[in-house]
Amino acid sequence: MRRVAQVLGVSRSQLSQRLKEPGKSRSSYRKPEDEDLLVEVRALVDERPTYGYRRITALLNRARRKAGVGKVNHKRVYRLMSRHGLLLQRYTGRPPDRAHEGIIRTIHPNARWTSDGFQIPCSDQAVHVAFCLDTCDREVISWCAGTSAISGQMIRDLMLQSVERRFKATATPHPVQWLSDNGSCYRAHETIEFATLLGLVPCFTPPRSPQSNGMAEAFVKTFKRDYVRVSETTTAKSVLSQIAGWFEDYNENHPHRGLRMKSPREFIRGYHQSAACPV
Repeated sequence: MRRVAQVLGVSRSQLSQRLKEPGKSRSSYRKPEDEDLLVEVRALVDERPTYGYRRITALLNRARRKAGVGKVNHKRVYRLMSRHGLLLQRYTGRPPDRAHEGIIRTIHPNARWTSDGFQIPCSDQAVHVAFCLDTCDREVISWCAGTSAISGQMIRDLMLQSVERRFKATATPHPVQWLSDNGSCYRAHETIEFATLLGLVPCFTPPRSPQSNGMAEAFVKTFKRDYVRVSETTTAKSVLSQIAGWFEDYNENHPHRGLRMKSPREFIRGYHQSAACPV
């Protein structure tokens, strides 16, 4: 018995108990309210087919909180979605072996903003998008889109628009880091000088190190998965007519794990309310 326990890596007492009393297989269970809850879950899954069970739980509890109904545990939602084939396919890919020990996220808003650009391919021409994201609350502060390549002028307009929206002024009251890659539109002398005038501090990722701007890279992946791929993107005109709604929906409704499953705007409202309380 001792040799068997050593090979299996379990205690002798546990092995002896298993031999005397074989464990019973745990069968799935159902609750009377599951059918009504499943209707709510299916409606959310149909509306947002790229959301997993945790984000579906966050949206479900948000709606139930507004209706004055108790919250639902995410394990229960997982059980229902698993039983009815509503879960997403499990990700089996392995990320590239690139170490990054820096911390992009900040603990306070308006300490560091990150910016990047991406393309949305269409049948006639591609739509080029650039955005600015706060590394604390994850809100897309400002964005720009068009059918022409992203230029330095577009980035400078993006910078000014971000400062005006966050501070209601043409300059920041304190230095704010502007994190980006080494694209020519960000590296241009005019862009760096203009950023300095606004009170921004340009910061650039090391060459061939996109993970150093991982928060912006993650946002691009999320945006393409949850909005672009499930919408009509045949022509550039159709994309440009929808993109404002996509960004607004992300800021208002998209649950984020780093924000405890709150949306960026929901987190901002809670942050300002807690900051107003005396310590």
